[in-house]
Amino acid sequence: MRPLKYESSRAFVIFLLCIILFPPQRSNGQTTNDVDPELAGVDKILAPVKIDGRNLFFVRGISSFPAEQRAATISKRIKKAAADKTIVPDSVKIINGPGHLMIYAGKEFIVNIYDADAEIEQVSKAALADLIHLRIGEAIKLYRDQRTRPTLIKNSIHAIGAAILYVTLLFGSFWLLRKIKTWLQRRIKSRADSLENKSYKLISSIQIWSVYNSIFRILKLLAVLILTIISLEYILGLFPWTNNIALSALNLVVDPLKTIGLGIIGYIPSMFFLLVLFLVTRYLLKLIKLFFNGVDRGAIEILNFPPEWALPSFRILKLAIIAFAVIIAYPYIPGSSSAAFKGVSVFMGLLISLGSSSVIGHLIAGYVMVYRRSFKKGDFIKVNDIVGFVQEQKLMVTLLRSYTNEEIIIPNLVLQNSNIINHTSNSKEKGLILHTTVGIGYETPWRQVDSMLKLAADRTEGLLKQPPPFVLQTLLGDFAINYDINVYCDDVANIYKYYTALHQNILDVFNENNVQIMTPAYMGDPTEPKVVPKDKWDLPLAEKGKN
Repeated sequence: MRPLKYESSRAFVIFLLCIILFPPQRSNGQTTNDVDPELAGVDKILAPVKIDGRNLFFVRGISSFPAEQRAATISKRIKKAAADKTIVPDSVKIINGPGHLMIYAGKEFIVNIYDADAEIEQVSKAALADLIHLRIGEAIKLYRDQRTRPTLIKNSIHAIGAAILYVTLLFGSFWLLRKIKTWLQRRIKSRADSLENKSYKLISSIQIWSVYNSIFRILKLLAVLILTIISLEYILGLFPWTNNIALSALNLVVDPLKTIGLGIIGYIPSMFFLLVLFLVTRYLLKLIKLFFNGVDRGAIEILNFPPEWALPSFRILKLAIIAFAVIIAYPYIPGSSSAAFKGVSVFMGLLISLGSSSVIGHLIAGYVMVYRRSFKKGDFIKVNDIVGFVQEQKLMVTLLRSYTNEEIIIPNLVLQNSNIINHTSNSKEKGLILHTTVGIGYETPWRQVDSMLKLAADRTEGLLKQPPPFVLQTLLGDFAINYDINVYCDDVANIYKYYTALHQNILDVFNENNVQIMTPAYMGDPTEPKVVPKDKWDLPLAEKGKN
């Protein structure tokens, strides 16, 4: 047990340094960490005997006389003996009793020492009685000494000096922090401005100085808290009536910090395991990503594994590896075995399972579309009535770009349940067939129409000459025959441009040959042919403001 001694006569500066370097700890009696396993938990039936907030020794109790009640009774007896000036400290003595030892201060009975008390302390009954005998004598001396007028006057002077020193240190720390802040501000001002320029205004100097000022406000608050707590603990500890408050106030701050520190020390092996697991998982994922990037670029070829499967497959494998790492790491996470942690984990899992059904559906649909190989980036596709070029395939949505440069966002679940027409997939190997329909009257020979349509296709630049264009007669209507011109194209990105050029050439060829196009409707033969004379093909536009 720690001797009961409190050197209040020390200078406050030395005390302050000692407190900072060696934080004070309360005496825990016999509650050590190396007790016999059979005695584990015995401190739960012990209670401290306290005088002026200091622990003298610990006692045990029984069901009819609990340890707390026994300790409080012993404390009252010691205080009563200390308050009786006729009892000298040297009069504390040990007397043999029937099966136990008794300690008296003069004629005042203090405490009985039983074999059960000695068993808990793992010493003999006589040794325990000697220790308690010494503690009681010292407590009586200190109790009286701290209440004498010279001691109270001396401690009052120390308290006033400590208060003055507290105020001085407080304002001195404010002054020092202000000087450091100004000095650092001058040193880092140019670097802060340079960082703002290098980040292209993403990080503004206002944000930097806001963080900078917040740091110094926190430092100032910490200085106030530390100095205030240490000063109050010292000043209150100078007087016996407030010493208990001083110890309690200090423990309110020290105990949580001690618990946190011991917890961190206790979790160091687990933290090292988690760190090693994190590093192994991270570099394993980097190695796997490097491999799949090679497959995506075509540098690595895998049989029956298209390059566009590489990145989606990496994402799936990455998720599986991270999930496996989390499962391994879970028992080593601080607090993972607590009921609160498990409850929060179950609650979060329930929230995710209830709120992510549609999200999971879109994710699965996204991977289904990738492995189905319905399209890839850059393909020109049609989904229901939507036409556009595939810009990006994400896990949740697919982005298209229309010919009018609009961004079209289609959920993958919609794509999975829709008919998709891919205009690009066969265009490079076989060519995409562009086709357009014209209705021509029965009076025009079909061979002439066939030749005119092929001539218009031949005049259209950008279309393939081989395979050659061909014409189909798709309908013998009531008033006209529908001819369908089909031409091959391997440049899907410009099909609307080719359609426009093809239509222009069809109009020119039919006008050159005085053949009327009867579509979209035919009501009867007009008095004049519905063709544009060649001399009017290039008429100038009307000037603005003139009829």
